[in-house]
Amino acid sequence: MYESFLFTNCCPQDANLNSGDWNQIEMACRRWSERFGDIYIVCGPVLFRQEHETIGPNKVVVPEAFFKVVLYLNGKPKGIGFIRKNTDSSKRNNLYVNTISEVEHITGMIFFPTLPKEISDSVKSQANLQDWDQDLFKQRLSSEF
Repeated sequence: MYESFLFTNCCPQDANLNSGDWNQIEMACRRWSERFGDIYIVCGPVLFRQEHETIGPNKVVVPEAFFKVVLYLNGKPKGIGFIRKNTDSSKRNNLYVNTISEVEHITGMIFFPTLPKEISDSVKSQANLQDWDQDLFKQRLSSEF
């Protein structure tokens, strides 16, 4: 836990995103870990452009977006991904749910490369929020933030 608060593990994030939509995704991941036990989560910044906004005297780069992918392998394997622009605008959560394959395409990263092909193809090509928790984001799915 200590290492998660080191500056090397930080990215500038819009305050409304951090306390709003992204916080909802993080709380969902905590609930999923309590419900399912072992889950794998990978998250980080997305840098779309060649030149990036910077802040502060040390010119810390501000990412244009953030991604999170979640994988569950016990029982029936499943995966889901999220990409959220680093802005204060809000949309319904289901509008930025992605497959892991879509997140790979956008980020240029390959997640969970050692998975057997049949499992990888299955979990990376589907992203159904209801597969994870039917009550999850219930309030947010029914109305705009």
